[in-house]
Amino acid sequence: MRKICLQPTMLAMLLTLIPGLARAEESGLDAMFGTLNGWLSTVIFFDVFPGEASMPFIVAWLIVGAVFLTVRFSFVNLRMMGHALAVLRGKYKTADDKGEVTSFQALTTALSATVGLGNIAGVAIAISIGGPGATFWMILAGFLGMTTKFTEATLAQMYREVRPDGRLMGGAMEYLSKGFAEKGMAGMGKFLAVMFAVFTIFGSFGAGSAFQVSQSLGAVKDQIPFFAEMPIAYGILMAVLTGLVIIGGLRRIAMAAEAIVPTMVIIYLGACFWIILSNIGGVPDALSKIVVEAFSPIAVVGGIVGAIVQGFKRAAFSSEAGLGSAAIVHSTASVKYPVRQGMVALYEPFIDTVVICTTTALVIILTGVYNSPDTESIRAAKEGAALTAVAFRTVADWFPMILTLSVFLFAYSTMISWSYYGERCWVYLFGEKLSIVYKSMFLLFIVLASVASAANMLDFTDLLVLAMAFPNLIGLYLLSGKVRGALDDYTAKLKSGELDREAKR
Repeated sequence: MRKICLQPTMLAMLLTLIPGLARAEESGLDAMFGTLNGWLSTVIFFDVFPGEASMPFIVAWLIVGAVFLTVRFSFVNLRMMGHALAVLRGKYKTADDKGEVTSFQALTTALSATVGLGNIAGVAIAISIGGPGATFWMILAGFLGMTTKFTEATLAQMYREVRPDGRLMGGAMEYLSKGFAEKGMAGMGKFLAVMFAVFTIFGSFGAGSAFQVSQSLGAVKDQIPFFAEMPIAYGILMAVLTGLVIIGGLRRIAMAAEAIVPTMVIIYLGACFWIILSNIGGVPDALSKIVVEAFSPIAVVGGIVGAIVQGFKRAAFSSEAGLGSAAIVHSTASVKYPVRQGMVALYEPFIDTVVICTTTALVIILTGVYNSPDTESIRAAKEGAALTAVAFRTVADWFPMILTLSVFLFAYSTMISWSYYGERCWVYLFGEKLSIVYKSMFLLFIVLASVASAANMLDFTDLLVLAMAFPNLIGLYLLSGKVRGALDDYTAKLKSGELDREAKR
Protein backbone atom coordinates (compact mmCIF):
# COMPACT_ATOMS: atom_id res chain seq x y z
CA MET A 1 0.00 0.00 0.00
CA ARG A 2 2.89 2.32 0.78
CA LYS A 3 4.19 1.91 -2.78
CA ILE A 4 0.84 2.86 -4.27
CA CYS A 5 0.82 6.09 -2.25
CA LEU A 6 4.34 6.99 -3.31
CA GLN A 7 3.72 6.44 -7.01
CA PRO A 8 1.62 9.55 -7.81
CA THR A 9 3.99 11.77 -5.82
CA MET A 10 7.07 10.47 -7.59
CA LEU A 11 5.35 10.68 -10.95
CA ALA A 12 4.29 14.29 -10.26
CA MET A 13 7.87 15.22 -9.40
CA LEU A 14 9.17 13.54 -12.54
CA LEU A 15 6.57 15.28 -14.70
CA THR A 16 8.07 18.64 -13.71
CA LEU A 17 11.18 17.59 -15.62
CA ILE A 18 9.32 17.06 -18.90
CA PRO A 19 9.92 20.51 -20.44
CA GLY A 20 13.67 20.11 -20.00
CA LEU A 21 13.67 16.50 -21.17
CA ALA A 22 11.63 17.41 -24.22
CA ARG A 23 14.46 19.71 -25.30
CA ALA A 24 16.97 16.83 -25.18
CA GLU A 25 17.00 16.73 -28.95
CA GLU A 26 18.09 20.37 -29.11
CA SER A 27 20.75 20.01 -26.40
CA GLY A 28 22.85 17.58 -28.38
CA LEU A 29 21.92 14.49 -26.35
CA ASP A 30 19.93 13.16 -29.27
CA ALA A 31 22.96 13.67 -31.52
CA MET A 32 25.00 11.51 -29.15
CA PHE A 33 22.44 8.73 -29.49
CA GLY A 34 22.64 9.17 -33.24
CA THR A 35 26.34 8.31 -33.08
CA LEU A 36 25.61 5.26 -30.92
CA ASN A 37 22.91 4.19 -33.37
CA GLY A 38 25.39 4.31 -36.21
CA TRP A 39 27.71 1.97 -34.36
CA LEU A 40 24.97 -0.41 -33.27
CA SER A 41 23.45 -0.47 -36.75
CA THR A 42 26.81 -1.36 -38.22
CA VAL A 43 26.87 -4.47 -36.03
CA ILE A 44 23.20 -5.46 -35.86
CA PHE A 45 22.31 -4.64 -39.47
CA PHE A 46 25.59 -5.76 -41.01
CA ASP A 47 24.69 -7.06 -44.46
CA VAL A 48 25.46 -10.77 -44.68
CA PHE A 49 23.96 -11.02 -48.18
CA PRO A 50 25.53 -8.29 -50.33
CA GLY A 51 23.46 -7.27 -53.29
CA GLU A 52 20.26 -5.42 -54.07
CA ALA A 53 18.39 -7.22 -51.26
CA SER A 54 20.28 -6.88 -48.00
CA MET A 55 20.04 -9.46 -45.21
CA PRO A 56 20.76 -7.84 -41.80
CA PHE A 57 22.92 -9.95 -39.53
CA ILE A 58 20.35 -9.86 -36.72
CA VAL A 59 17.65 -11.29 -39.00
CA ALA A 60 20.00 -14.02 -40.25
CA TRP A 61 20.95 -14.76 -36.62
CA LEU A 62 17.28 -15.26 -35.72
CA ILE A 63 16.50 -17.32 -38.84
CA VAL A 64 19.45 -19.70 -38.42
CA GLY A 65 18.60 -20.16 -34.75
CA ALA A 66 14.95 -20.94 -35.52
CA VAL A 67 15.86 -23.47 -38.25
CA PHE A 68 18.45 -25.16 -36.02
CA LEU A 69 16.04 -25.52 -33.08
CA THR A 70 13.17 -26.70 -35.27
CA VAL A 71 15.30 -29.53 -36.65
CA ARG A 72 16.89 -30.20 -33.23
CA PHE A 73 13.46 -30.80 -31.69
CA SER A 74 12.02 -32.76 -34.62
CA PHE A 75 9.46 -30.10 -35.61
CA VAL A 76 7.89 -29.81 -32.17
CA ASN A 77 6.21 -26.64 -33.46
CA LEU A 78 3.87 -28.72 -35.61
CA ARG A 79 3.57 -32.11 -33.95
CA MET A 80 2.69 -30.81 -30.46
CA MET A 81 0.17 -28.10 -31.33
CA GLY A 82 -2.78 -30.35 -30.54
CA HIS A 83 -1.40 -31.25 -27.13
CA ALA A 84 -0.59 -27.59 -26.42
CA LEU A 85 -4.21 -26.68 -27.08
CA ALA A 86 -5.33 -29.33 -24.60
CA VAL A 87 -2.98 -27.82 -22.00
CA LEU A 88 -4.43 -24.37 -22.62
CA ARG A 89 -7.93 -25.73 -22.12
CA GLY A 90 -6.88 -27.00 -18.69
CA LYS A 91 -6.93 -30.72 -19.41
CA TYR A 92 -3.52 -31.38 -17.82
CA LYS A 93 -3.81 -29.43 -14.58
CA THR A 94 -2.35 -31.26 -11.59
CA ALA A 95 -2.03 -30.72 -7.85
CA ASP A 96 1.72 -30.32 -8.34
CA ASP A 97 1.41 -27.21 -10.53
CA LYS A 98 3.28 -24.26 -9.02
CA GLY A 99 3.38 -20.68 -10.27
CA GLU A 100 1.92 -17.19 -10.05
CA VAL A 101 -0.40 -17.21 -13.07
CA THR A 102 -2.14 -19.78 -15.26
CA SER A 103 -0.70 -20.98 -18.56
CA PHE A 104 -3.37 -19.03 -20.42
CA GLN A 105 -2.63 -15.82 -18.49
CA ALA A 106 1.08 -16.19 -19.25
CA LEU A 107 0.27 -16.66 -22.94
CA THR A 108 -2.05 -13.64 -23.13
CA THR A 109 0.45 -11.47 -21.24
CA ALA A 110 3.19 -12.46 -23.69
CA LEU A 111 0.82 -11.92 -26.62
CA SER A 112 -0.10 -8.47 -25.35
CA ALA A 113 3.56 -7.53 -25.82
CA THR A 114 3.98 -9.05 -29.28
CA VAL A 115 0.59 -8.24 -30.81
CA GLY A 116 1.23 -4.57 -31.44
CA LEU A 117 1.59 -1.87 -34.04
CA GLY A 118 3.92 -4.09 -36.07
CA ASN A 119 0.95 -6.27 -36.95
CA ILE A 120 -0.75 -3.24 -38.50
CA ALA A 121 2.04 -1.03 -39.80
CA GLY A 122 4.94 -3.44 -40.27
CA VAL A 123 3.05 -5.89 -42.46
CA ALA A 124 1.86 -3.14 -44.77
CA ILE A 125 5.43 -1.88 -45.22
CA ALA A 126 6.77 -5.41 -45.81
CA ILE A 127 4.29 -6.05 -48.62
CA SER A 128 4.75 -2.63 -50.21
CA ILE A 129 8.49 -3.38 -50.43
CA GLY A 130 8.59 -7.17 -50.89
CA GLY A 131 5.31 -7.67 -52.72
CA PRO A 132 2.55 -10.23 -51.90
CA GLY A 133 5.15 -13.02 -51.94
CA ALA A 134 6.64 -11.66 -48.70
CA THR A 135 3.51 -13.01 -46.97
CA PHE A 136 4.48 -16.60 -47.79
CA TRP A 137 7.92 -16.21 -46.22
CA MET A 138 6.42 -14.38 -43.25
CA ILE A 139 4.15 -17.34 -42.56
CA LEU A 140 7.06 -19.79 -42.88
CA ALA A 141 9.17 -17.68 -40.51
CA GLY A 142 6.25 -17.58 -38.06
CA PHE A 143 6.14 -21.39 -37.96
CA LEU A 144 9.89 -21.57 -37.37
CA GLY A 145 9.66 -18.96 -34.64
CA MET A 146 7.24 -21.20 -32.76
CA THR A 147 10.13 -23.53 -31.91
CA THR A 148 12.26 -20.64 -30.67
CA LYS A 149 9.49 -19.56 -28.30
CA PHE A 150 9.09 -23.17 -27.14
CA THR A 151 12.78 -23.32 -26.23
CA GLU A 152 12.79 -19.97 -24.42
CA ALA A 153 9.73 -20.75 -22.32
CA THR A 154 10.96 -24.24 -21.41
CA LEU A 155 14.34 -22.95 -20.24
CA ALA A 156 12.65 -20.13 -18.31
CA GLN A 157 10.66 -22.71 -16.37
CA MET A 158 13.69 -24.92 -15.78
CA TYR A 159 15.87 -22.18 -14.31
CA ARG A 160 13.35 -19.96 -12.54
CA GLU A 161 13.91 -19.19 -8.86
CA VAL A 162 11.71 -18.16 -5.96
CA ARG A 163 12.70 -14.74 -4.59
CA PRO A 164 12.71 -13.96 -0.83
CA ASP A 165 9.33 -12.21 -1.21
CA GLY A 166 7.83 -15.36 -2.76
CA ARG A 167 7.69 -14.00 -6.31
CA LEU A 168 9.18 -15.95 -9.17
CA MET A 169 12.13 -14.70 -11.18
CA GLY A 170 12.85 -16.26 -14.53
CA GLY A 171 13.81 -15.55 -18.10
CA ALA A 172 16.96 -15.27 -20.16
CA MET A 173 18.90 -13.62 -17.33
CA GLU A 174 18.32 -16.70 -15.17
CA TYR A 175 18.95 -19.46 -17.70
CA LEU A 176 22.00 -17.66 -19.06
CA SER A 177 23.63 -17.27 -15.64
CA LYS A 178 22.64 -20.66 -14.20
CA GLY A 179 22.81 -22.67 -17.40
CA PHE A 180 26.28 -21.47 -18.27
CA ALA A 181 27.39 -22.09 -14.67
CA GLU A 182 26.41 -25.74 -15.10
CA LYS A 183 28.69 -25.84 -18.13
CA GLY A 184 31.60 -24.38 -16.14
CA MET A 185 31.24 -20.92 -17.72
CA ALA A 186 29.73 -18.97 -14.83
CA GLY A 187 31.58 -15.73 -15.65
CA MET A 188 30.47 -15.67 -19.26
CA GLY A 189 26.92 -16.60 -18.28
CA LYS A 190 26.70 -13.77 -15.76
CA PHE A 191 28.07 -11.30 -18.30
CA LEU A 192 25.49 -12.34 -20.91
CA ALA A 193 22.70 -12.24 -18.30
CA VAL A 194 23.58 -8.68 -17.27
CA MET A 195 23.86 -7.68 -20.94
CA PHE A 196 20.40 -9.08 -21.61
CA ALA A 197 18.91 -7.33 -18.57
CA VAL A 198 20.38 -3.95 -19.54
CA PHE A 199 19.16 -4.28 -23.13
CA THR A 200 15.68 -5.20 -21.92
CA ILE A 201 15.41 -2.27 -19.50
CA PHE A 202 16.40 0.33 -22.08
CA GLY A 203 14.32 -1.40 -24.71
CA SER A 204 11.24 -1.26 -22.49
CA PHE A 205 11.59 2.51 -22.12
CA GLY A 206 11.70 3.00 -25.88
CA ALA A 207 10.14 0.23 -27.95
CA GLY A 208 7.91 -0.91 -25.09
CA SER A 209 6.78 2.52 -23.95
CA ALA A 210 7.72 5.71 -25.80
CA PHE A 211 7.39 4.22 -29.30
CA GLN A 212 3.93 2.83 -28.53
CA VAL A 213 2.70 6.23 -27.33
CA SER A 214 4.16 8.28 -30.17
CA GLN A 215 2.87 5.90 -32.85
CA SER A 216 -0.61 5.42 -31.38
CA LEU A 217 -0.93 9.19 -30.81
CA GLY A 218 -0.44 9.71 -34.53
CA ALA A 219 -3.51 7.57 -35.23
CA VAL A 220 -5.67 8.70 -32.31
CA LYS A 221 -5.31 12.45 -32.90
CA ASP A 222 -6.72 12.05 -36.42
CA GLN A 223 -9.97 10.82 -34.88
CA ILE A 224 -9.84 12.98 -31.71
CA PRO A 225 -8.51 16.46 -32.64
CA PHE A 226 -8.21 17.46 -28.95
CA PHE A 227 -5.13 15.26 -28.61
CA ALA A 228 -3.56 16.98 -31.62
CA GLU A 229 -3.73 20.28 -29.73
CA MET A 230 -2.91 18.78 -26.31
CA PRO A 231 -0.70 15.73 -26.91
CA ILE A 232 0.51 15.73 -23.30
CA ALA A 233 -3.06 14.96 -22.24
CA TYR A 234 -2.83 11.73 -24.22
CA GLY A 235 0.48 10.90 -22.57
CA ILE A 236 -0.93 11.52 -19.09
CA LEU A 237 -4.03 9.45 -19.88
CA MET A 238 -1.92 6.52 -21.06
CA ALA A 239 0.40 6.85 -18.05
CA VAL A 240 -2.54 6.76 -15.63
CA LEU A 241 -4.17 3.78 -17.34
CA THR A 242 -0.85 1.92 -17.43
CA GLY A 243 0.00 2.84 -13.84
CA LEU A 244 -3.29 1.48 -12.55
CA VAL A 245 -2.31 -1.92 -13.89
CA ILE A 246 1.44 -2.19 -13.40
CA ILE A 247 1.43 -0.96 -9.79
CA GLY A 248 -0.53 -4.09 -8.90
CA GLY A 249 2.23 -6.37 -10.15
CA LEU A 250 2.12 -9.48 -12.31
CA ARG A 251 -1.29 -10.77 -11.28
CA ARG A 252 -3.00 -7.51 -12.18
CA ILE A 253 -1.04 -7.33 -15.45
CA ALA A 254 -2.03 -10.92 -16.26
CA MET A 255 -5.69 -10.25 -15.44
CA ALA A 256 -5.69 -7.14 -17.65
CA ALA A 257 -3.98 -9.00 -20.50
CA GLU A 258 -6.40 -11.91 -20.16
CA ALA A 259 -9.27 -9.48 -20.76
CA ILE A 260 -7.69 -7.07 -23.28
CA VAL A 261 -5.88 -9.43 -25.64
CA PRO A 262 -8.84 -11.58 -26.74
CA THR A 263 -10.97 -8.42 -27.06
CA MET A 264 -8.53 -6.47 -29.19
CA VAL A 265 -7.74 -9.46 -31.38
CA ILE A 266 -11.44 -10.12 -31.99
CA ILE A 267 -12.11 -6.45 -32.83
CA TYR A 268 -9.20 -6.21 -35.24
CA LEU A 269 -9.68 -9.58 -36.90
CA GLY A 270 -13.43 -8.94 -37.14
CA ALA A 271 -12.77 -5.73 -39.08
CA CYS A 272 -10.21 -7.47 -41.30
CA PHE A 273 -12.56 -10.35 -42.07
CA TRP A 274 -15.27 -7.82 -42.96
CA ILE A 275 -12.93 -6.33 -45.56
CA ILE A 276 -11.93 -9.78 -46.81
CA LEU A 277 -15.58 -10.81 -47.17
CA SER A 278 -16.31 -7.54 -48.97
CA ASN A 279 -13.65 -8.55 -51.48
CA ILE A 280 -14.32 -12.30 -51.38
CA GLY A 281 -14.15 -12.59 -55.13
CA GLY A 282 -10.53 -11.55 -55.13
CA VAL A 283 -9.38 -13.99 -52.44
CA PRO A 284 -8.32 -16.83 -54.81
CA ASP A 285 -6.25 -14.37 -56.86
CA ALA A 286 -4.68 -12.90 -53.67
CA LEU A 287 -3.73 -16.34 -52.40
CA SER A 288 -2.29 -17.18 -55.81
CA LYS A 289 -0.17 -14.02 -55.73
CA ILE A 290 1.14 -14.89 -52.26
CA VAL A 291 2.38 -18.28 -53.43
CA VAL A 292 3.48 -17.47 -56.98
CA GLU A 293 5.25 -14.21 -56.16
CA ALA A 294 7.06 -15.85 -53.25
CA PHE A 295 9.21 -17.55 -55.89
CA SER A 296 8.87 -15.16 -58.82
CA PRO A 297 8.12 -11.69 -57.43
CA ILE A 298 7.14 -8.89 -59.77
CA ALA A 299 8.96 -5.54 -59.60
CA VAL A 300 10.50 -6.28 -56.20
CA VAL A 301 13.97 -5.01 -55.33
CA GLY A 302 16.26 -8.02 -55.02
CA GLY A 303 13.79 -10.44 -56.61
CA ILE A 304 13.06 -13.61 -54.65
CA VAL A 305 15.68 -12.75 -52.03
CA GLY A 306 13.98 -9.39 -51.52
CA ALA A 307 10.65 -11.11 -50.85
CA ILE A 308 12.27 -13.60 -48.46
CA VAL A 309 14.08 -10.87 -46.52
CA GLN A 310 10.95 -8.75 -46.09
CA GLY A 311 8.85 -11.73 -44.97
CA PHE A 312 11.39 -12.98 -42.47
CA LYS A 313 12.09 -9.48 -41.18
CA ARG A 314 8.43 -8.89 -40.39
CA ALA A 315 7.99 -12.26 -38.67
CA ALA A 316 11.16 -11.82 -36.61
CA PHE A 317 10.35 -8.28 -35.51
CA SER A 318 6.65 -8.96 -34.86
CA SER A 319 6.65 -12.18 -32.83
CA GLU A 320 9.85 -11.37 -30.86
CA ALA A 321 10.81 -15.04 -31.17
CA GLY A 322 14.47 -15.28 -30.23
CA LEU A 323 14.61 -12.07 -28.21
CA GLY A 324 13.90 -13.84 -24.91
CA SER A 325 11.39 -11.27 -23.71
CA ALA A 326 8.36 -13.56 -23.42
CA ALA A 327 10.37 -16.12 -21.42
CA ILE A 328 10.21 -13.72 -18.45
CA VAL A 329 6.46 -14.10 -18.07
CA HIS A 330 6.31 -17.76 -19.11
CA SER A 331 8.59 -18.56 -16.19
CA THR A 332 5.76 -17.62 -13.80
CA ALA A 333 3.16 -19.99 -15.25
CA SER A 334 1.75 -22.69 -13.00
CA VAL A 335 2.76 -26.03 -14.57
CA LYS A 336 4.37 -29.25 -13.38
CA TYR A 337 6.67 -29.79 -16.36
CA PRO A 338 8.75 -26.96 -17.92
CA VAL A 339 8.22 -28.42 -21.40
CA ARG A 340 4.47 -28.08 -20.93
CA GLN A 341 4.66 -24.28 -20.78
CA GLY A 342 7.05 -24.34 -23.70
CA MET A 343 4.32 -25.99 -25.74
CA VAL A 344 1.84 -23.31 -24.71
CA ALA A 345 4.32 -20.69 -25.93
CA LEU A 346 4.18 -22.29 -29.39
CA TYR A 347 0.92 -20.45 -29.96
CA GLU A 348 2.45 -16.97 -29.64
CA PRO A 349 4.09 -16.73 -33.10
CA PHE A 350 1.19 -18.72 -34.53
CA ILE A 351 -1.42 -16.20 -33.35
CA ASP A 352 0.74 -13.12 -33.83
CA THR A 353 2.33 -13.90 -37.20
CA VAL A 354 0.54 -16.77 -38.89
CA VAL A 355 -2.97 -15.51 -38.03
CA ILE A 356 -2.95 -11.75 -37.38
CA CYS A 357 -0.11 -10.68 -39.69
CA THR A 358 -1.42 -12.89 -42.49
CA THR A 359 -4.91 -11.42 -42.11
CA THR A 360 -3.48 -7.91 -42.35
CA ALA A 361 -1.54 -8.98 -45.43
CA LEU A 362 -4.70 -10.22 -47.13
CA VAL A 363 -6.41 -6.88 -46.44
CA ILE A 364 -3.48 -4.99 -47.95
CA ILE A 365 -3.33 -7.24 -51.03
CA LEU A 366 -7.10 -7.44 -51.65
CA THR A 367 -7.56 -3.67 -51.50
CA GLY A 368 -4.56 -3.11 -53.75
CA VAL A 369 -3.13 -0.29 -51.64
CA TYR A 370 0.34 -1.88 -51.66
CA ASN A 371 0.96 -0.86 -55.28
CA SER A 372 -1.70 1.74 -56.00
CA PRO A 373 -0.53 5.07 -57.51
CA ASP A 374 -2.79 6.83 -54.98
CA THR A 375 -0.69 5.54 -52.06
CA GLU A 376 2.72 6.16 -53.60
CA SER A 377 3.61 8.98 -51.19
CA ILE A 378 2.52 6.94 -48.16
CA ARG A 379 4.57 3.97 -49.28
CA ALA A 380 7.60 6.15 -49.98
CA ALA A 381 7.40 7.51 -46.44
CA LYS A 382 6.95 3.95 -45.08
CA GLU A 383 3.86 4.97 -43.12
CA GLY A 384 2.47 1.49 -42.60
CA ALA A 385 -0.39 2.41 -40.28
CA ALA A 386 -1.57 5.08 -42.72
CA LEU A 387 -1.44 2.54 -45.57
CA THR A 388 -3.56 0.10 -43.58
CA ALA A 389 -5.98 2.96 -42.79
CA VAL A 390 -6.40 3.58 -46.50
CA ALA A 391 -7.22 -0.13 -46.94
CA PHE A 392 -9.81 0.09 -44.17
CA ARG A 393 -11.37 3.21 -45.74
CA THR A 394 -12.12 1.29 -48.93
CA VAL A 395 -15.00 -0.38 -47.09
CA ALA A 396 -16.46 2.69 -45.33
CA ASP A 397 -15.33 6.15 -44.26
CA TRP A 398 -15.90 5.28 -40.60
CA PHE A 399 -13.91 2.04 -40.71
CA PRO A 400 -10.58 3.72 -39.82
CA MET A 401 -12.14 4.43 -36.41
CA ILE A 402 -12.00 0.69 -35.73
CA LEU A 403 -8.35 0.71 -36.76
CA THR A 404 -7.71 3.61 -34.37
CA LEU A 405 -9.30 1.67 -31.52
CA SER A 406 -7.15 -1.34 -32.42
CA VAL A 407 -4.00 0.82 -32.49
CA PHE A 408 -4.83 2.21 -29.04
CA LEU A 409 -5.45 -1.23 -27.54
CA PHE A 410 -2.41 -2.76 -29.21
CA ALA A 411 -0.18 0.03 -27.88
CA TYR A 412 -1.65 -0.11 -24.37
CA SER A 413 -1.36 -3.87 -24.05
CA THR A 414 2.23 -3.78 -25.29
CA MET A 415 3.15 -1.21 -22.64
CA ILE A 416 1.75 -3.12 -19.67
CA SER A 417 3.60 -6.29 -20.66
CA TRP A 418 6.90 -4.62 -21.49
CA SER A 419 6.75 -2.79 -18.16
CA TYR A 420 6.83 -6.20 -16.49
CA TYR A 421 9.74 -7.40 -18.63
CA GLY A 422 11.76 -4.31 -17.81
CA GLU A 423 10.82 -4.37 -14.11
CA ARG A 424 11.93 -7.98 -13.67
CA CYS A 425 15.28 -7.22 -15.30
CA TRP A 426 15.61 -4.11 -13.11
CA VAL A 427 14.95 -6.23 -10.01
CA TYR A 428 17.50 -8.80 -11.23
CA LEU A 429 20.14 -6.06 -11.29
CA PHE A 430 19.14 -3.80 -8.39
CA GLY A 431 16.79 -5.74 -6.12
CA GLU A 432 13.07 -5.75 -5.32
CA LYS A 433 13.11 -2.61 -3.14
CA LEU A 434 13.96 -0.36 -6.09
CA SER A 435 11.16 -1.70 -8.28
CA ILE A 436 9.16 1.50 -7.70
CA VAL A 437 11.97 3.55 -9.26
CA TYR A 438 11.72 1.60 -12.50
CA LYS A 439 7.92 1.89 -12.63
CA SER A 440 8.11 5.65 -12.12
CA MET A 441 10.67 5.97 -14.92
CA PHE A 442 8.53 3.84 -17.22
CA LEU A 443 5.48 6.04 -16.64
CA LEU A 444 7.61 9.15 -17.16
CA PHE A 445 8.70 7.91 -20.58
CA ILE A 446 5.04 7.44 -21.54
CA VAL A 447 4.29 11.12 -20.87
CA LEU A 448 7.59 12.29 -22.33
CA ALA A 449 6.92 10.48 -25.61
CA SER A 450 3.75 12.51 -26.16
CA VAL A 451 5.62 15.84 -26.17
CA ALA A 452 9.18 15.02 -27.23
CA SER A 453 10.43 13.69 -30.54
CA ALA A 454 14.02 12.64 -29.87
CA ALA A 455 14.04 10.20 -32.76
CA ASN A 456 17.59 8.96 -32.26
CA MET A 457 16.92 8.07 -28.62
CA LEU A 458 13.89 6.00 -29.64
CA ASP A 459 15.86 4.31 -32.42
CA PHE A 460 18.59 3.51 -29.90
CA THR A 461 16.16 1.61 -27.66
CA ASP A 462 14.71 -0.20 -30.68
CA LEU A 463 18.17 -1.40 -31.58
CA LEU A 464 18.72 -2.62 -28.02
CA VAL A 465 15.52 -4.70 -28.22
CA LEU A 466 16.90 -6.45 -31.30
CA ALA A 467 20.27 -6.80 -29.58
CA MET A 468 18.58 -8.94 -26.91
CA ALA A 469 18.78 -11.77 -29.45
CA PHE A 470 22.59 -11.88 -29.21
CA PRO A 471 22.95 -13.22 -25.65
CA ASN A 472 19.62 -15.04 -25.72
CA LEU A 473 20.29 -17.22 -28.77
CA ILE A 474 23.75 -18.12 -27.49
CA GLY A 475 21.98 -19.56 -24.45
CA LEU A 476 19.41 -21.40 -26.57
CA TYR A 477 22.17 -23.06 -28.62
CA LEU A 478 24.20 -24.09 -25.58
CA LEU A 479 21.25 -25.42 -23.55
CA SER A 480 19.28 -27.02 -26.39
CA GLY A 481 20.49 -30.49 -25.35
CA LYS A 482 18.84 -30.16 -21.94
CA VAL A 483 15.59 -29.08 -23.57
CA ARG A 484 15.77 -32.02 -25.99
CA GLY A 485 16.16 -34.45 -23.08
CA ALA A 486 13.18 -32.94 -21.24
CA LEU A 487 11.08 -33.06 -24.41
CA ASP A 488 11.87 -36.73 -25.05
CA ASP A 489 11.03 -37.60 -21.45
CA TYR A 490 7.75 -35.70 -21.60
CA THR A 491 6.60 -37.19 -24.91
CA ALA A 492 7.41 -40.68 -23.60
CA LYS A 493 5.16 -40.07 -20.59
CA LEU A 494 2.47 -38.70 -22.87
CA LYS A 495 2.53 -41.78 -25.09
CA SER A 496 2.46 -44.16 -22.11
CA GLY A 497 -0.64 -42.44 -20.71
CA GLU A 498 1.12 -41.33 -17.52
CA LEU A 499 0.27 -37.66 -18.07
CA ASP A 500 -3.41 -38.44 -18.57
CA ARG A 501 -3.47 -40.44 -15.34
CA GLU A 502 -1.83 -37.57 -13.46
CA ALA A 503 -4.43 -35.12 -14.72
CA LYS A 504 -7.32 -37.28 -13.43
CA ARG A 505 -6.06 -37.42 -9.84
